[in-house]
Amino acid sequence: MSENGPIDYRQWAYLSPGAVFLLVHGLGAHAGRWDFLVDFFATRGFISYAADLRDFRDYYNKIARLRGSAAKDNPGKPIFLIGESFGAIVSLLTASREPDLFNGLICISPAFANRVRPAPIEQLKIAASLFYNPNKQFKLPFDSSMCTRDTDYIKKMDEDSREYRTVSSRSILDILLAQARSRGLKDIKPPVLFLLAGEDKLVDPAAARKIFNGLEVKDKTLIEFPGMYHSLSIELGKEKVFVEMLKWVEQRIAT
Repeated sequence: MSENGPIDYRQWAYLSPGAVFLLVHGLGAHAGRWDFLVDFFATRGFISYAADLRDFRDYYNKIARLRGSAAKDNPGKPIFLIGESFGAIVSLLTASREPDLFNGLICISPAFANRVRPAPIEQLKIAASLFYNPNKQFKLPFDSSMCTRDTDYIKKMDEDSREYRTVSSRSILDILLAQARSRGLKDIKPPVLFLLAGEDKLVDPAAARKIFNGLEVKDKTLIEFPGMYHSLSIELGKEKVFVEMLKWVEQRIAT
């Protein structure tokens, strides 16, 4: 992984961290979405880093630079890569490319197969724009109520200017290609934890189970949370998700 100078990122500090989290948000989200998770783990001895990622083609480069900053700040500390939704796909592909840089990988509601798609006419417009204007923006086919059942947080999302609901046709193509690559991925080295939402309105958990079963790594764990919506890090009952993450990470640190 290459690094090209400094990167703007958020850091949630802890004076003497036991481990480091690199957090990769999903499509339409931003680094602030991680506040609940990092607050939970900060009181338990973990330091977290996250950057805002808008353009898919920046994801890998920014993760590389973020990892470089985290490793420099915390020499010798184990580093866990954590991605949610589309960020989980990017994290999985990153960990497969650079297996020795991470002590573990956590995929939260990985978006391997979409349950919501643009209308057929919109799909034709997206395909056509790839030839004449690949930067043309298209509305993402979901809203905040499909992410979480927390009505207060839904309101917060709808009022937050950092939340975005449009993406370029070029990025849509890149996303589809990344999904295709991830479906064929088998060889991965770091320990893997999949966390799935039982009532996911945005992606198909069955696709995640299939990919999980195909991963050729001995240390892999899958946990599903019945009744919970897609964005587990901001969903009602998120604390039980964090507890399972904590147990899994602490076991890997101890070994």
